[in-house]
Amino acid sequence: MRISAPPADVRLDATFAHDVPELALPWQADEAPDPRLLVLNEPLAADLGLDPAALRSADGVRLLVGNLVPDGATPVAQAYAGHQFGGYSPQLGDGRALLLGELLDTEGRRRDLHLKGSGRTPFARGGDGLAAVGPMLREYVVSEAMHALGLPTTRSLAVVATGRGVRRETVLPGAVLARVASSHLRVGSFQLARATGDADLLRRLADHTIARHHPAAARADHPYLALFEAVVTAQASLVARWMLVGFVHGVMNTDNVTISGETIDYGPCAFLDAFDPATVFSSIDEGGRYAYGNQPAVMQWNLARFAETLLPLLHDDQEEAVELATRALGGFATAYDEAWTSGVRAKLGLRADLDTAVVRPLADDLLRLLHGDRVDLTTAFRALGRAARGDLEPARGLFLELAAFDDWVDRWRSLGPDAAVMDGVNPVYIPRNHLTEEALTAASDGDLGPFSRLLDVVTQPFDERPGLERYAAPAPDDFGHYRTFCGT
Repeated sequence: MRISAPPADVRLDATFAHDVPELALPWQADEAPDPRLLVLNEPLAADLGLDPAALRSADGVRLLVGNLVPDGATPVAQAYAGHQFGGYSPQLGDGRALLLGELLDTEGRRRDLHLKGSGRTPFARGGDGLAAVGPMLREYVVSEAMHALGLPTTRSLAVVATGRGVRRETVLPGAVLARVASSHLRVGSFQLARATGDADLLRRLADHTIARHHPAAARADHPYLALFEAVVTAQASLVARWMLVGFVHGVMNTDNVTISGETIDYGPCAFLDAFDPATVFSSIDEGGRYAYGNQPAVMQWNLARFAETLLPLLHDDQEEAVELATRALGGFATAYDEAWTSGVRAKLGLRADLDTAVVRPLADDLLRLLHGDRVDLTTAFRALGRAARGDLEPARGLFLELAAFDDWVDRWRSLGPDAAVMDGVNPVYIPRNHLTEEALTAASDGDLGPFSRLLDVVTQPFDERPGLERYAAPAPDDFGHYRTFCGT
């Protein structure tokens, strides 16, 4: 049922803060001097049972920046630890974010309402706790594009300009993002709980997580092992789907690995143009740790860190606990391969019952051709849909090694690819890096028109529409190497 009451009367629960108060620091958002709504996700608001008109009101906007807290709500900054670029940080936490609370959506699912850029908390570690309009709109447009592509992700409810300047290299207009997730529990949450040495805290966190995300684990013979196995499977599927659409997360630290299996934190993220496994966009990833092609291995490494936190819950004997965790972690490669192969089979329009021994070499050979000729991933797969209908030239024109491509096409077409299946999974439109930057630059200067147009395009990614050719085209040659920044 939609909540039509004033925003102050919206009910926000606090099960996380109640169950694990040691990881929840009560805090308040900074006062926004002149809040102004920039964008509101009305369909998401309705799904949450919220009234979009109420959210557009003055009180609604104040709710969206954390300056109007509903009665009974307990905003908290979540505490967690994490490995950042491989180095362990024992105390991280929400330095510029707040969990306003939890609500039940119209389907009865518990969802977090969370703010980003709402001001300094004790976890800020020298940061100003603020966010600029550009990075918050980036998270909005990319997360909503990911949702439209069918990938598990946090969602964006609104971006509100605060009326406060944010000093980065220059002074930028400030903003707060209101986002929604199944939860903000992460591997780093468990790392902090384990580091405290408090076995009861670790167990309560695991029980809270099972109840919230993986209730079937509670009925298993070994609930905590079942929890780990469920997270391994969810994350293997998630990163496989990133790879299939050419998404580069950019900052795969353990504090950005959710227990729910949703994509979180769209800071230095970007999408591939020319296919290259070594692609890195993030300005702070100097060693290429989080390059596109490294993402599956990094995710498995992150899950090994998760396994380490659960050892006391897996078995009283350390060696036996390690054996159980190692065996379960070994399932990552199988789960990833199955998810990726299933996804690429659909992208190539091949029958679901076609043997993997046929699908994988065919897909691998295509990727080698894409890499060698530096072909745009999204454009290539969409053009193959036309090739499946007999129009080879759009795809053929992308390649330099024509003989090799022709040989590959003959092998592929002999398998009877289904163009309709391909068009349902291969997007025409993604948040192209050059278009995203163009839209964010304009928005930072007060013009939301390019952002609104981009958002409309990428949230209907599979339906080719006339007049939108520039949104489907790769970056122009003069765009150069794209660099992204975390926004802090």
